[in-house]
Amino acid sequence: MVHDDPGLSMNQTIRIIVVDDHPLVREGLRARLSTVRQFEVIAEAPGAEETLALLETMQPDLVLMDIGMKSVNGIELTRIVTQRYPGIAVLILSMYDNPEYVTRAMQAGARGYVLKDSPSAQIVAAIHSVATGGTYLSPTITHSLFAPRSSERSLSMREEEILKYLAGGLSSKHIARALDISVRTVESHRQSIKRKLNIEGQAELIKFAVERHRD
Repeated sequence: MVHDDPGLSMNQTIRIIVVDDHPLVREGLRARLSTVRQFEVIAEAPGAEETLALLETMQPDLVLMDIGMKSVNGIELTRIVTQRYPGIAVLILSMYDNPEYVTRAMQAGARGYVLKDSPSAQIVAAIHSVATGGTYLSPTITHSLFAPRSSERSLSMREEEILKYLAGGLSSKHIARALDISVRTVESHRQSIKRKLNIEGQAELIKFAVERHRD
């Protein structure tokens, strides 16, 4: 998939700003990227405020963006950057391979998502692809996005009951009362459901329950 923005040619220098709240990570990335002749790390930033200040005076081709930052997270910062500076590409470089994060990041305007523990060749390829107008997802990310979830049949009858109550908007306390079990037991079942279905977070669990029992 290629964006309308043609980006840079393969031979032009790619000017990069590295955004990560860990100094050692930024230092490591700068060292790693400096070995690629076409790459130039023009600045580093630990968070949103510093990034936006840099973008007022600098014109990078690409922002290499972490997700897990304090104050404003990388996904929200991606949304701000791509809205204010549509000509600047954003590539997420994260330790999280959660499909929900990937989807949200791409919806926010990121052109790619690569994992921090990827081989250097993958990170270099991701930067090249995104900076020249394309998109990039780590192979691991692609697999997790399209891998089928565990079958709903793997849920116990009690877990199916709890899903139905969750779909109806009941809290753990009300579910416990309805099923004549303890709140702790309900919470235990909720954790089990999330683990079996590879679901992260309560919001995603509720969304799944509603879709599962929509009819």
